[in-house]
Amino acid sequence: MAFWIAGAVGLVIAYLLGSIPSGYLAGKLLRGIDIRKHGSRSTGATNVLRTLGKWPALVVLIADVLKGVAAIFVARWFCPWLAAGLSPTPPTASDLEVWVPWAVCLAGIAVLLGHGRSIWLNFTGGKSAATGLGVLLAMSWPVGLGTAIVFGAVLAISRIVSLSSMLAALTAIVLVCGFEHPLPYRLLVIAGGLYVIVRHRANIQRLLAGTEPRLGQSSSEAKAEAQV
Repeated sequence: MAFWIAGAVGLVIAYLLGSIPSGYLAGKLLRGIDIRKHGSRSTGATNVLRTLGKWPALVVLIADVLKGVAAIFVARWFCPWLAAGLSPTPPTASDLEVWVPWAVCLAGIAVLLGHGRSIWLNFTGGKSAATGLGVLLAMSWPVGLGTAIVFGAVLAISRIVSLSSMLAALTAIVLVCGFEHPLPYRLLVIAGGLYVIVRHRANIQRLLAGTEPRLGQSSSEAKAEAQV
């Protein structure tokens, strides 16, 4: 029973961490605007870059990554501590070995959902790529590092953030299945990677149409370039 209660508390905390609308807050605090009404209408760092500039975007990016890191910290450390406090007998090492990976899996999904469907923004939000990177880095740094390298390489070549994010998500799936990881970790990365790609479905349509903006380019400039 203690594990169930601790897991439920961890899920709520992870979702609320993900729900912190860092991009929205940046728009309100810096320019008094609702960033969901500008650019791509996303609260993610890319739209913050286009709307507010590079330094606010960097702060939002770091904040979104840290949300993912914090959610995994909650699952790995806070939830076992809470379960031990609620249980009349402390959990054994074998219990934790089985239970903690599942707690990490569920917390990772919850923080991604929180970022993309924030309770504070009427269940709107960003596309969860940066928060997903934070989850990966905290869960398995080799997978997170490999994913970040692919993202950076594709972005340097294409200058298209959405394409970089989706290819990074696919890379994460390949890496987590290629390395030795518990089943819950693999399920988390597969589900999270697919979720990030689905959240980019409008970007996929623009990529196919050749109108997806490159880094530093507005949507109107991308459309004009596609018509040339």
